[in-house]
Amino acid sequence: MFWHIKLERNIVLEPRFFGRNMRETLMQRLKHEVEGSCTGKHGYIVMVTDFTSISEGMVTDDGTARAKFTVEFSAIAFRPFKGQVLDAVVTEVTKFGFFAEAGPMNLFVSNQLLADDMKFESTDENCYVSKDEAVKVLKNSEVR
Repeated sequence: MFWHIKLERNIVLEPRFFGRNMRETLMQRLKHEVEGSCTGKHGYIVMVTDFTSISEGMVTDDGTARAKFTVEFSAIAFRPFKGQVLDAVVTEVTKFGFFAEAGPMNLFVSNQLLADDMKFESTDENCYVSKDEAVKVLKNSEVR
């Protein structure tokens, strides 16, 4: 589910950022661009943990005097797999199933995947209730 991975990213800086604090600016820009993003290969990038290396800047050929730096870094990624069991919080309940959030991921659980004794009720608040009323799935419930 959570992976510690090594990645590489090109960061472009404008000339006004060249100077004494350029390394810090590169790190801030990388964190801003990468943290919270999602890729099909790595999943959700939760956090940048370490900066391995920063290349020497190469002036771009677009006439703007900007420089491109290649930054190697480590990050924690959240990548669930099909069939994996997750803890989630229910955000909405409908007669077709319920929506939930597991970290940065939104998911839907169809009513066909619920136990046979779970029935939809919409009297007070939309929810699924077991026949013996021991289990109740409603908004803000924690499910697994």
